Amino acid sequence: MRTGAHYLGNGECEFTVWSPTLNSVAVQILTPQQQVIPLKPQAEGYWQTKVNDVYPGTLYRYVLDGENAFADPVSQYQPEGVHGPSQVIDHQFEWTDDEWTGVPLESMIFYELHVGTFTPEGTFTAIIPRLADLKELGINAIEIMPIAQFPGDTHIEPSLAYRNWGYDGVYPFAVQNSYGTPADLKQLVNACHQHGIAVVLDVVYNHFGPEGNYMGQFAPYFTKTYKTPWGNAMNFDDAHTQGVRHYFIQNALYWLGDFHIDALRLDAIQAIYDLGAKHFLWELAEAVHSFSQDGGRKRYLIAESDLNNPQIVRPPELGGYGLDAQWSDDFHHALHALLTGDRQGYYQDYGQCAQLAKAYEDTFVYDWKYAPHRKRFHGISCRDRPPSQFSVCIQNHDQIGNQMKGERLWQRISFEGLKLAAGAVLLSPNLPLLFMGEEYGETAPFMYFVSHSDPDLIQAVRAGRRQEFEAFHYDEDPPDPESAETFLRCKLNWQLRNQGQHKVLLDWYRQLIDWRKAHPALLKQDRNCIQATSDEDKQLVIVRRWNESSEVIFALNFNQSPVTVTLPIQRHAYKRLDSADTSWAGPGSQAPEEMSVGQELQLQPTSLVLYELEP
Repeated sequence: MRTGAHYLGNGECEFTVWSPTLNSVAVQILTPQQQVIPLKPQAEGYWQTKVNDVYPGTLYRYVLDGENAFADPVSQYQPEGVHGPSQVIDHQFEWTDDEWTGVPLESMIFYELHVGTFTPEGTFTAIIPRLADLKELGINAIEIMPIAQFPGDTHIEPSLAYRNWGYDGVYPFAVQNSYGTPADLKQLVNACHQHGIAVVLDVVYNHFGPEGNYMGQFAPYFTKTYKTPWGNAMNFDDAHTQGVRHYFIQNALYWLGDFHIDALRLDAIQAIYDLGAKHFLWELAEAVHSFSQDGGRKRYLIAESDLNNPQIVRPPELGGYGLDAQWSDDFHHALHALLTGDRQGYYQDYGQCAQLAKAYEDTFVYDWKYAPHRKRFHGISCRDRPPSQFSVCIQNHDQIGNQMKGERLWQRISFEGLKLAAGAVLLSPNLPLLFMGEEYGETAPFMYFVSHSDPDLIQAVRAGRRQEFEAFHYDEDPPDPESAETFLRCKLNWQLRNQGQHKVLLDWYRQLIDWRKAHPALLKQDRNCIQATSDEDKQLVIVRRWNESSEVIFALNFNQSPVTVTLPIQRHAYKRLDSADTSWAGPGSQAPEEMSVGQELQLQPTSLVLYELEP
């Protein structure tokens, strides 16, 4: 059953809510005149009624058991925030993307962005003028951090009232009011498709935020059987679970259908607990794949997971859940540890060149190996799945935000290291993800920021943030997440992309993406067509990639000194990329333009060089 307020046209609106344990539910119409209309009980705990003289823009709440009134759990817009009433929305929109066929998953280059800090305005429509720049760079998929309505302290300046990463949302169907209206989001998606850019939306199905969370008043959305880092888990396998599962499946289809979203990124699926015979993720994947078939183009589900478990992306006939792809942290952690020298927290499990080489070949470094930080064996091999089912990065919102002061790599490593990092990610056989501003070396941090109205909750968030960094042994407190200044410091400085080393880095990213998209050996995403070796003494990783007709080999030097190496080539080779070249603002390359079999090669410190073998 379709829940929520659905405008049927001609002033008629259908209201449906799931509340299986209540004795009565009524809809309270607040504008233009107040009235209360009872809903009629339906099968399986649903309540429903149709009301006339209700038009788009009408505000309403639900009155439960004749007592308290709350916003709709399926609210599609909260113009007054998480504590205010819901608004009736008309989803009519003049789409112009009829010819849009999507971007194949294996071809996607993700660009993760946070709406509130991506532009000075912090809105959906303000992103649109930037799409041409992303298109020119080679980006073909933007990944938008969560936009479900989250709380804000509305007692301050309106432009600063709402400050949140998005993972504190409490109305999964409601477009964040400070970012724009549902029509504004549709305008952005429509514009992306006109530029040939797919849209991936980050959704949170493992918890609700702490403020404005009234879900438990309506139905048993939560279970005490399992605990998550955010409290009681969502109820995916206990009594009345069918309504909870339907709620989130309906949410996924809502974004894919009404908003033409191309893919969903599912937040932290390791916190989605379900011991039933059919895991919720399996049921969700079935629903989305069926929707794709009916809609005529493929939509995708991409899981964030730290489980190192390929069951998530295996098809059901092989005992999997059937999701299309998942994030892989091992590549990031291995690369980050080599570049920065970090060995604190979970980075203590990384730092060897052999681990990065293994990540190139096997994706998971920990595939049932002992992980010292976890103090247990972790992961299992995913070699039966193609590299195109795994997304990798060197920076994302978590990895930057997990730094004490939200420092990006620009602040932490050399310019030569930034070019090396970019090459390592974009020349991998996995799906690359860039975090907004990474491509030109953004200097603004990306710190954790929130805006709450409850003083006790504010103090709890501050204390929790301090506790998070205890494992990393920091001596000082992190920046205040509640401060508006913390939020404002995270706004991008777009003018940097045209200046000095920033422009050089942008051009380097563009060149790498061009190579990734065009070269046959790099287009081949097959585990049998990649070989990676390492040398710990020289701090060197060498990667070969090939297809039936072409081959490339690239060397990644993480040493602070020059190293000499003989590349394992069987034919004459020609240099195509060299991060040490002065044309890339490097110190000057010592690598020859051509290489013969057995010839020695000298690599500059912290550099990458790629050769193409002659046919």
